[in-house]
Order: sequence, then structure tokens, then C-alpha cells
Amino acid sequence: MSNKLKGKNVLITAGAQGIGESITRHFIDNGANVAIHYFSSADTANQLTAHATSKGLKAVAIKGDLTKETDANTMIEKTIEALGGLDILINNAGSLVARKRLHEIETEFWHKVMDINLTSMMFVTRAASPYLTKNENSSIVNLASLAGRKGGHAGSLAYSTSKGAILTLTRALSAELGPHGTRVNAVAPGLILGTAFHNTHTTKESAAKTVAGIPIQRAGNADDVARAVLYLASEYDGFITGATLDINGGSYNM
Repeated sequence: MSNKLKGKNVLITAGAQGIGESITRHFIDNGANVAIHYFSSADTANQLTAHATSKGLKAVAIKGDLTKETDANTMIEKTIEALGGLDILINNAGSLVARKRLHEIETEFWHKVMDINLTSMMFVTRAASPYLTKNENSSIVNLASLAGRKGGHAGSLAYSTSKGAILTLTRALSAELGPHGTRVNAVAPGLILGTAFHNTHTTKESAAKTVAGIPIQRAGNADDVARAVLYLASEYDGFITGATLDINGGSYNM
């Protein structure tokens, strides 16, 4: 894979924590230049930038609130300025925010979850697409979730809905951008432990119950997701588009 990614210019949103950090490290170790977006993880973003430059690669850390259209546009501008172009976009930013059942969901909360997970992805992709389509081939990978397939656990109605929409957004974008040489795919991770997401929103009891139902009898980790993302991203010149790769240890097959 390193030969396909070497010298490619990659932007990873929320690329300095959890799954995003692992994705960024994998791209760097495969020889790609990276733009690392972050919201609050400045120290890790700077460490990743230093790791990349130590390997002779281009790298930049960019802070921004991607729910703001201006921040999303500015991030793309800074990416192009630093890297000189864009070959691969990884739309990783997202959050459950909090667990709330239907009767607990305020309108403001609903919009917040949709803005973080879905609207921000549209902002970033819209701003990035003119640069991606300048290449003969380019690639987008969107981070969805098993919750978008199954509906999620109790209290994740808004999050699951937004992640389900990403599955559809991926298919729609693949049809729209395909004629311009941009392939668009998604990954849908299941239980990925060791990340701030599950450390915050998943109890040990819930995790254990979920693991008991996973055929391979373990939870996933950030590297499991990163390897799949890199595979799909490297298919910028391949025949895979509009697809979603499920990463859940076999707990969901359909």
C-alpha cells in the first residue's frame, strides 16, 4: 500500500484523536503528506506533524470548528497552501455528544448532532471537491458507524440517524463525483474500544455485553479501522465506489 500512497496529499478531519489519530499515523507511515484537522487536540496534532516532517513529508495542523462553513472553507485553503494539492479526503469528524432518548431530545440538541456529524461533512466535501477533481483520480472515505446500520444502543437516536445519512451521502457523492474521477466510500465501525468516544459514552457492562455477541470474541481497536480506511483511500484509481465496509467482527451481516 505504501507505494500507492507515497507522496499523496491527504486531509484527515479530527485527525488527532482516537480513530483519527491512528488513521493519520498510518498515512504518515505509508509516505503520505498530511493535513491534520483538530478541534481541541493541539498537542497530539503537533506531535503528528513533527512525526511526519521527521520522515521528510509535508504536514500541517489546522484548528477549526467544522460546523462553521467559514472554518471548513479555511481548512481546505490552508491544506492546499501547505500541501500544494489534495488527493484524498478522510471525513472522520463526528460525535455522539450525549445519549438522549426521543422524549429527551431538544431541537437544539438534534441540530447540534446533525451539524457535527453530517452538515460539517457536506461543508468539507463541498470545499474539497474542486481540488480533488483536479486530479485524474482521487478518493474520499467517510466515517459512518454500525449504529447507522442497526439504529444504535439506547440514547443514540440522533447520532444513529446522522450516521445512517452518511451511508446515503456516500452513495450519492459516488454517483455525482465519479464522472470527475473521485471515488467515494465509507467505513462503518462497530465497537471500537480505547477511544474517547467509547470511554465517554459506553459503560464497561455494555461493552462486555456487546463483545459477548461478536463472533470473533473481541472488540475492535483504532488500528482495525485505520487499516480499512487506508485500503479504501488507496483505491483512488480502482473500481470500488459507493461502498461501505463494515468493521465489526461479524456482529452484523447484511
